[in-house]
Amino acid sequence: MSKREGKLSLGAFIYYSGHHSESWRHPSGSGHNPFDIDYFIEVAKTAERGKFDMMFLADYLHVSGAEQTASGMLDPVTLLSAIAVHTKKLGLTATSSTTYNEPFHLARRYATLDHISHGRAAWNIVTSQHDTEAQNFGKEKHPEHGLRYKMAEEYVDLARNLWDSWDDNALINDKENRKFIKPGSVKEINYKGEWYASRGPLNVPRPPQGYPVLVVAGGSEAGIAFAAKTGEVVFTASQSLENSKAFYKKLQAKLAEENRDPRSIKIMPGISPIIAETEEAAWAKYEELNQLISDDEALKTVSAFLGIDLSDYPATGPLPELPDLAAQSNAMKSRIQLFIDSAREANLSIAQLGRKMHGARGHLEFIGTPAQLADLLELWFNEYACDGFNIMPPVLPDHLTTFVDLVIPELQKRGLFRKEYEGDTLREHLGLVRPERNHFKKNKEQVSLQI
Repeated sequence: MSKREGKLSLGAFIYYSGHHSESWRHPSGSGHNPFDIDYFIEVAKTAERGKFDMMFLADYLHVSGAEQTASGMLDPVTLLSAIAVHTKKLGLTATSSTTYNEPFHLARRYATLDHISHGRAAWNIVTSQHDTEAQNFGKEKHPEHGLRYKMAEEYVDLARNLWDSWDDNALINDKENRKFIKPGSVKEINYKGEWYASRGPLNVPRPPQGYPVLVVAGGSEAGIAFAAKTGEVVFTASQSLENSKAFYKKLQAKLAEENRDPRSIKIMPGISPIIAETEEAAWAKYEELNQLISDDEALKTVSAFLGIDLSDYPATGPLPELPDLAAQSNAMKSRIQLFIDSAREANLSIAQLGRKMHGARGHLEFIGTPAQLADLLELWFNEYACDGFNIMPPVLPDHLTTFVDLVIPELQKRGLFRKEYEGDTLREHLGLVRPERNHFKKNKEQVSLQI
């Protein structure tokens, strides 16, 4: 295996008391309130101690199964703004939906987070998934999958225009000549698209990073095309090295079609590791978590996610022949197909598949020692299956601490990961270029404001 130039990028994906759905019931996770700012500050400081590129927060705009399952979420941009003052280097990635936020509000929030954190903000761009989210915003149905991505493309274009409505260094604070802002440095954008419009300018100066880092999650055809046009980090799910290599090549080909530099994007699949000093101890941890989920609960989970009633089938039996559920779905098309494919390839029972859903929600699971995990991360990196990983600890904060204490030193010893931060902004951590201020598209009118 030839050694690849560069170093891994690592994100710490923080999710409730851990990514395993029953982590809140686990002895080492049950005492942590996922609505407590002190808990999040604790895990952020652990991630920063491990020199992670970024901390990553999901977001859902509905509550589901709250009586028995960890549910509900603090607003991630607000939460990361609070965490920013307790950290110095760690990147701060918040998820926000293009479907249920106005572009001006969202552009303002992320510009604010980037200023508060001195250039450490990132936006994980999603289009939402469920009708229950739509109904929280006075709509009956969630927009169609392909339409959501078309709208999101225009949405991000408008956000970029708003961030560019201020010149860099527009603030001059010239008291003697009564000039707070350099004349002509703040401009209306007069953006009129098919779905969105804004006069502008934004009421926040251009972010320190130019734009917050733009993160895209998704593996469908529409998601890949969107990532190639828009993304700077791609968060994806994959169950195998070969599938990840194929995804990497496919996305790079799409980048070429968009005339983008292949170095302008980082591909970071999720991995949920359970690690211990021995394999036996790691597998014992894994089984301890799985025992918290009954066969009946696992079957219900598969039925709910696939959108088909499987109650007539034995939980210990195989997944039955199914129609093309991914094509019919208006939610996570690529994830549905991934689950079905993984069940067929590994000959999983319905209950086993359900437990995988409860564990890493379609992302790669790893059970083993720190050295074995480092071997896997090194192999995927050197084989161009990815540029890094989003680490998804099954139980927090313990499993993140174990990763930082046992796996990070192994990666550093191999020259795969930094020993110290070399820059201050998230773009510097990731090796991404700070975007120059655009002069807008020729069909967009630009008017200087005399301020």
